[in-house]
Amino acid sequence: MSSGLYSTNKKDFDKTFDPTAVKAYGDTMNDGKVQLSFTLPLPYSDEAKEAARQLAMKMGLEEPNVTYMMDLGVGYSYFIVFGSCVHSIDSTKIVVPKVESTTMSMEETDEYIKKNIGRNIVVVGACSGTDAHTVGIDAIMNMKGFAGHYGLERYQMIDAYNLGSQVQNEELVAKAIEVNADAILVSQIVTQKNVHIPNLTELVDIVEAEGLRDRIILVAGGPRIGHELAKELGYDAGFGSGSYADDVASFVAEEMVKRGIK
Repeated sequence: MSSGLYSTNKKDFDKTFDPTAVKAYGDTMNDGKVQLSFTLPLPYSDEAKEAARQLAMKMGLEEPNVTYMMDLGVGYSYFIVFGSCVHSIDSTKIVVPKVESTTMSMEETDEYIKKNIGRNIVVVGACSGTDAHTVGIDAIMNMKGFAGHYGLERYQMIDAYNLGSQVQNEELVAKAIEVNADAILVSQIVTQKNVHIPNLTELVDIVEAEGLRDRIILVAGGPRIGHELAKELGYDAGFGSGSYADDVASFVAEEMVKRGIK
């Protein structure tokens, strides 16, 4: 049984637990034990090890201990540091924007579409731009799906078109127009230097320029894609890690009904 962010059983297990001052847990409540890893642009040496220890202290770790270090060559070193974090957070004040929809099973979604829309939903998906990592879009689109959650290709009431990787936004929108898509799904795995931001924004701009924004549902997904960011960029929903085809299919179907799209 759980309540909010923490189990009510914790209060019975350890009287020192305070949801307004949550610290990392290692061996005992409130010990703040954490492990972190990072690379420094310093050659492998005792001085580099000390630099890593001092940096960990500035991060808020008490008595940091460099438990492992590796020479990465060309003046770089890798470290794993263990210590106790002095910081805490008030979990009772955390508010996370979430997709507002009821996650249904594949069978329930198919039945919902039959009853409320009366035709197959058309969905086009891809890893757009220079992104060549299809693991995310495949998990959502492919028939076999991921972790026991079947992909959209397996749904009876969804026509799914998986365009794969490195698909330019113009090509993605052109395909959506060709098949009269109801939704476009974009997966972004590569996000170094925030390259996903201009790419996602460009897609929205193209859809709006084609005059399709009101009738096409836009969904973004990826490890660094959350609902809040997706909404800020002009999308209808954002699905991060831990999302499955069930979540996406349910949202698209309910959003179409909400908008009155037939």
